[in-house]
Amino acid sequence: MIWLALAFSMMAAPAAAVECGPKEWRGTDFTICEVDPAREQIRLFLNDDEGRAYGSFREVEEVNGPLAFAMNGGMYHEDLSPVGHYVEDGEEIMRVIPNAGPGNFGMLPNGVFCVEEERARVIETGAYESDMPDCRFASQSGPMLVIDGALHPRFIKGSDSRHIRNGVGASAEGDRVVFAISEEVVNFHDFATLFRDGLGLSDALYFDGKVSRLHAPEIGRSDAGWAMGPIVGVLDDEGAGS
Repeated sequence: MIWLALAFSMMAAPAAAVECGPKEWRGTDFTICEVDPAREQIRLFLNDDEGRAYGSFREVEEVNGPLAFAMNGGMYHEDLSPVGHYVEDGEEIMRVIPNAGPGNFGMLPNGVFCVEEERARVIETGAYESDMPDCRFASQSGPMLVIDGALHPRFIKGSDSRHIRNGVGASAEGDRVVFAISEEVVNFHDFATLFRDGLGLSDALYFDGKVSRLHAPEIGRSDAGWAMGPIVGVLDDEGAGS
């Protein structure tokens, strides 16, 4: 019967390698995008072949082809250069910044989002420096949200420091990666618990706040606004060979 064949085909169809959708957590709405790093190459974009910063999802697509997913992927200076460690296609563009400093980036412990072969991890900066994994792409940001299952020690439950925020979480093995952006203002504590308790991820890293942007054509969304520095994303099948 037709309906039975259709039901079977839907059950047998593999899940999309990038899946975006809404998630409510502790009274706050988020959009999350889960990426299978074994099936999709997560990568970072900073400058084009002429050395000019892309600055937007549209510019990335004009050079590299369509994106299945993207978001701002780390803090940056006024010239859009990365504040911390940055690696693109195996080339180190910016060294590791290990010391404490002003602002969210310097609220230690901070960390590095590291994309390796068929996996991606969030690694605390000190652990990253001591091991120096072979990252094809890497972006340092801060603060860490979750470190080996524990919330950042400086987060305060019920804090009134609330902003739009985005970040990334990963399993310890690096086989599960979830990006999240808040649709409403949220404090660091509640954002961190989204990754640990709401998504079951052992490590998570904050990317940024007021510049938070998401490109998710699957759900008809592509945010515009201020120019961005590092952009993390996944090229779709058409763009993967560019």
